[in-house]
Amino acid sequence: MHFQTHHRSSKCPARTGLLTLPHGPVATPAFMPVGTRAAVKAMTMPEIESLGFEMVLSNTYHLFLRPGDEIIRNLGGLHKFMNWNRPILTDSGGYQVFSLADLRRLTEEGVEFASPIDGARHFISPEKAIEIQQNLGADIIMAFDECTPYPCEIEQARKSMELTLRWADRSRNAWTRREDQSLFGIVQGSVYPELRAECARRLVDMDLPGYAIGGLSVGEPKDLMYLGLEAAIAELPVDKPRYAMGVGTPLDFLESVRRGVDLFDCVMPTRVARNGRAYVRGGQRNIRNARYKTDPRPLDETCPCETCRNYSRAYLRHVNQIGEILAARLLTLHNLHFFQQCILDIRKAVETDSLDELDTRWKQEAQEFDRESETES
Repeated sequence: MHFQTHHRSSKCPARTGLLTLPHGPVATPAFMPVGTRAAVKAMTMPEIESLGFEMVLSNTYHLFLRPGDEIIRNLGGLHKFMNWNRPILTDSGGYQVFSLADLRRLTEEGVEFASPIDGARHFISPEKAIEIQQNLGADIIMAFDECTPYPCEIEQARKSMELTLRWADRSRNAWTRREDQSLFGIVQGSVYPELRAECARRLVDMDLPGYAIGGLSVGEPKDLMYLGLEAAIAELPVDKPRYAMGVGTPLDFLESVRRGVDLFDCVMPTRVARNGRAYVRGGQRNIRNARYKTDPRPLDETCPCETCRNYSRAYLRHVNQIGEILAARLLTLHNLHFFQQCILDIRKAVETDSLDELDTRWKQEAQEFDRESETES
């Protein structure tokens, strides 16, 4: 892996760059669509590529459970399995273990958990998480970590951070496929800036290819999330990529890039689409609303995506109301296009030192959207 910075803002730590990986280059800042189980919901991989995305994320925990990492390895690896010949990042499964707290037993050695599929008992250690990811063959793999909930007392956060650091060291020792896979450590520490900074410093001592900030967007207020990001990034090397895990709204992208983040992922564009919602300038449009029953306009009259070029709000509401799977596909396509355009706008704003102007424009669009929504109701 090679990371090169192309432009640094003169006003803040924001930067653009190029991340070169075995399966190709990734211009940064970048958003990764989430293909949890080796599929971005409702989309084909050629469609994902046509939208301009250069890297996707898949999930270690879910692919371990089904179909199994050894099956994927024997079928040629994750890239071939999912028909994606560009870079892939696999997370370690730590967040999924966190979200299944009622089904798990956590020890120093790792996590024993009951499969939500059939109830079978499984055990994942840092070594096992790395073994699974090496079988999958992703370009970037993640150290196994523990994610804390919010709220979280500082004593619990420190205990979890120390465990994450010990697991990071074990993950590094288990990482043997170094010629074509890059291991990222994960900064934890809940909402406590002093813990975030300490965790980052100690991970940097492990000299890993890149670093992620985990445990974000788990219910904490935005200001605390940004403070945690700032504290971690202040300790991370400028010549290595930084990844904010699970951070996923356009304004979050902008604020995180302003603080020096390079990579993002989030399930929101696909999840809200399956629930009849579309991202537009300033907010989300609920296509299920009865007021769209006879509306001939596109979702977003300024959007050039295939959905907006060819389908009306009335039609999108119709296919959603009848349960047609086309509704999820069309809304997902639009939302992913929207997210990619937001990233491109941010990238351009970094290059022209105009992030403040972009921030102002987006907030004005949010106010206009709120006024429009009130008028239509």
